[in-house]
Amino acid sequence: MQIGVYGSGYLGTVISACLADFGTPVSCCHPDRTRMVEMAQGNIPFFEKNLKEVIRRNVRAGRLAYSTDIESFARKTQVIFLAEDGAENLTDVAMRIARLAAKPPILIVVTPVSVGTANTLEKLFKDNGLLGTIVSQPMFFTDGCAVEDFNWPDRLILGSTSSEAVQILKQIFHPLVMRGVPVIVTNQATAELVRESATAFVATKISFINEVAALCERVGADAVSLALALGLDKKIAPRCLQPGAGMGGVFAESDMDSLANLAQKNGLPLKVLSAARDVNHTLADRLVDKIATALNSVENKDVGILGLAFKPNTNSVAGSSAIRLAETLVAKGARVKAYDPVALVEAKTRLNGSVRYCDSAYAAAEGMDALVVGTGWPEFRALDFDRIKHLLKKPIIVDTKNLLDAVRLRAMGFEYVGVGRG
Repeated sequence: MQIGVYGSGYLGTVISACLADFGTPVSCCHPDRTRMVEMAQGNIPFFEKNLKEVIRRNVRAGRLAYSTDIESFARKTQVIFLAEDGAENLTDVAMRIARLAAKPPILIVVTPVSVGTANTLEKLFKDNGLLGTIVSQPMFFTDGCAVEDFNWPDRLILGSTSSEAVQILKQIFHPLVMRGVPVIVTNQATAELVRESATAFVATKISFINEVAALCERVGADAVSLALALGLDKKIAPRCLQPGAGMGGVFAESDMDSLANLAQKNGLPLKVLSAARDVNHTLADRLVDKIATALNSVENKDVGILGLAFKPNTNSVAGSSAIRLAETLVAKGARVKAYDPVALVEAKTRLNGSVRYCDSAYAAAEGMDALVVGTGWPEFRALDFDRIKHLLKKPIIVDTKNLLDAVRLRAMGFEYVGVGRG
C-alpha cells in the first residue's frame, strides 16, 4: 500500500520518515522544491534526535520519496496523512486532493486543528460533490523524542465513523497494534479534543509541581524528593512532575489557546487551565528572583545561561522558560551571555541581539557573576566544574532544572541554588 504524507514541517517530516521505517512505501509531498530536495538528502531544518538517520535509511531503501507534484501524489495514494504544522491551508489542500484523486481518498488529519474541523471538511466535501473519508488522528510527539514517541506511543486515537478507514489504519500501524499499543476508536470531535485536553492537563501538572516547589522552599522541604514520592502514586505518575520545568513546545500554546477559546465560545471558561497558564507564565519571574537573591540584585550583573532550548534534544525554543528567563534578566538590567548545543540560531530570532552568544559552556561562564542552568542538557553534568569555578567571578550556580549534583558542587565551594530545595 502506497501511503502519502502532505507536509514538510515538523509533523510531516517525522510521520513520513517513521511510517517508511515500518517497511511501507511513503511519498511525502509539499510545493517547496528546495525543501523537498534537502529532505531527500536527510537535511532537515530542525534538530530532532535520530530523525536524520531514519530519513536517510529509508530514502536509500527506496521506501521514502519526496515530491512537489500534488497531482501525481493525489492519484497514486489513496491514504494520505495531512500533516502540516499549521491548519491555514488544510481546507484547500484537502479539497484539492479530493478533486485530483483517482478514487475517494482517506484523509487523516494529523495537523493540530480546532474541534469541529473534520465535520466542517465533510460538509464542504458534500456541498461541492466531492467524495472522501475524513479521519481525525492526533499524534503526540515530544520535541527531542519524536521518533521514540512515534514508535512507542501510549495509544493510537482514531476519530472516524468509517469501519473501513479504521481497519486500513490498523493495518498501517500493524507493528504497533501487534505490540499491544491500545487503539481508541471514537468520533472525530472527541479525537480532536483529546490533543488539546492532554496538553492542558500536562500544563496543569507542571504548574502544580512548580507552585508546590515554591512552598517547599518556604518550609524547608525538598521538591525533588516530593515529586518522586508523588510520581510513584499510580494515580499521579512521574512524567512531567519535575519542578523548574515550564510548559513549552511547538504546539503547546496553540493547543491551550484553542481549548480556552472553545470553552469560552460555549460559555464554560476553564478556570483550572487559566490558573495553570498563569503559573507557567510567571515562572521566569520567580527564577529571576532566585538569581537576584543570590546576587543581591541582577542590575548591572553578568549572568551566563547554559541552554536556551525548551528541553534537551531539540532546537525548539517555543515556550522556552530559558528564553523567558533571558528576556526578563535583560529587562531588569543584567548583561547576559548564553550557550546552547543546537538552539542558538532559533534563540537569536527570539532575543533580537539582547544576549551575547557563546560557542561553549565555558565561554558562557567566563567572567560571570553567576551561571544559570536554563535547559537540562545531560552534557552539562559532565562539565569540568573546577574550570567553571575559576572562570566565574563568583562561584554561584542557579540550577533551574535541578540537573546538577548539589552535594558535590557545594563541597567544591559553589553556592548552589536549585528549585524547590529548602
